[in-house]
Amino acid sequence: MSVIPAEMGLLLSGLLFVLGLIGVLARRNLIMILMSLEVMLNAAGLAFIVAGSRWGQADGQILFLLVLTLAAAEVGIGLGLALQIFHRFKTLDADSINQMQG
Repeated sequence: MSVIPAEMGLLLSGLLFVLGLIGVLARRNLIMILMSLEVMLNAAGLAFIVAGSRWGQADGQILFLLVLTLAAAEVGIGLGLALQIFHRFKTLDADSINQMQG
């Protein structure tokens, strides 16, 4: 079994994080923004796994479990907010909900 170098894993993680960041900044649909956030969280989790593998410690895997838990909570809260926004404004466009009042 071949070993993937840590640099390649970290490079992939950085690339995924940048793609997620571009998605958060460029997209206006709330669901697409949530999906981009998930990509960013998974990129951070991949970096933890690679770093843990490089140092031969299980800390990276433990932190990845924390990232997965955080991502699940983010999806639950984010989709709940998206549903409420859709019921109120009949759209998921992030630009059209700047009219929120108190």
